[in-house]
Amino acid sequence: MKTFRKMLKNNKGATAIEYGLIAALIAVAAIGAMKTVGTSLSGTFTNISTKVANPSG
Repeated sequence: MKTFRKMLKNNKGATAIEYGLIAALIAVAAIGAMKTVGTSLSGTFTNISTKVANPSG
């Protein structure tokens, strides 16, 4: 019975799992944001490149 009570009181594993899930969610959000910003930057650099190559147009 003492062992069972110790297992109920020991929440270190649960805390580690929660931190892991939080880190995973942050990573997914960061990847999504970077993809969006990357696509936007790619379009911006394409525009700049076109204007530098053809300044009269």
